[in-house]
Amino acid sequence: MVFDKNMIENKDIIKKLSQQYENFYLYDEHEILKRINILKSTFSGIGFLYSVKCNPNPHVIKCIFSQGFGADAASLGEVLIAGEAGLPKEQIYYSAPGKTIEDIKTAISKSVIIADSIDEIKRIDAISKDMDCITEIGIRIHPDFSFYGHEIHPSKFGIDAKQAVDFIKANQCSNIKITGIHIHLRSQELNTKVLGNYYQNVFDFAERFQKTCGIELKYLNMGSGIGIPYSPDDISLDLDYLGSLVEKKLSEFSEKYPDARVFIETGRFVAGKSGVYVTRILDRKVSQGKTYLIAQNTLNGFVRPSLEMMVKHYVHDAGIDSYEPFFTGFDSFQIYPLKDEDPYETVTIVGNLCTGTDVIAENIMMPHLECGDVLVISNAGAYAAVLSPMQFASQKKPLELFLKVDGKIEI
Repeated sequence: MVFDKNMIENKDIIKKLSQQYENFYLYDEHEILKRINILKSTFSGIGFLYSVKCNPNPHVIKCIFSQGFGADAASLGEVLIAGEAGLPKEQIYYSAPGKTIEDIKTAISKSVIIADSIDEIKRIDAISKDMDCITEIGIRIHPDFSFYGHEIHPSKFGIDAKQAVDFIKANQCSNIKITGIHIHLRSQELNTKVLGNYYQNVFDFAERFQKTCGIELKYLNMGSGIGIPYSPDDISLDLDYLGSLVEKKLSEFSEKYPDARVFIETGRFVAGKSGVYVTRILDRKVSQGKTYLIAQNTLNGFVRPSLEMMVKHYVHDAGIDSYEPFFTGFDSFQIYPLKDEDPYETVTIVGNLCTGTDVIAENIMMPHLECGDVLVISNAGAYAAVLSPMQFASQKKPLELFLKVDGKIEI
């Protein structure tokens, strides 16, 4: 966790809101739209699916869907959320392992189902037969390449490529038609060359798959991967390079398969930087010479900074790979106090839960803060509120506020 005394965006608005609300998330529509426009201008000819799981706030998804994005739904609940937000069936792609019979029955008429296993393909076929319909589905593939070009590891997600090919060649499911494939191996990648190589491999695999199986794809979902800088030391992706590479591969792919749409999933790139979490100091105390600031709803309001601290204690500051969406890396969330006054002091910031793990920053320099002073935590727009255990200790949940481009605040 890093203290940052630089000016925070929307500081005056946050100050005003903090006088009205105890603690809250604030999502900025202007930032969301800016990030959407970056993607559209970078990846010409590509369609985008918003990963609803990263932030299903109604105002956030309404904004994103209004810009032509479809939905990447990871549950039946997210299928229904996307439908209620106005998306038609053909723009909602339902990809998740372990779908129940009831999930499938309900989702058939409301989304494009992406089967995650061979048994699921058979279940969809049987359900479709009972419903006297032909269902077009996609399948999630665990491909014959890895994200980093290393050894291929087993996965809970998708069907191994060879299994998928063998099944398609050997089986005639009379009530389903496979019209798309979905490949997703990793998210939050900041290595431009690695991500570019992954996209090339996906395009090449889709060509081989169509030729080998003799099917014509209507869509190719290349998954996600587009990361954002969390830590001040992170280097952003070279989007110009990625855009040129994808444009070239898409042109080659579209010459052979002009009717196939190509999608990239995105969640945190669009929403992650749009959000901040605002809390306040409830108490301060000194124990054995160490100063503690006790803040409201930290672990149970915005869990990820506390997870960062837990990981740091477990590995004793050693290097460790990120494991999204829970752990991104060290110094991934910056603290902005709304006052910047002398004297400065070394403090540890903890939460008001009855657990020793409720820590968000340890031994950092901060301006002298008293009860009622406000803290703002960055990078809270994606995988933030949705991951936080807000039922823990039965405390009041933080609000989620939406700052519209015209300056209005919606709850």
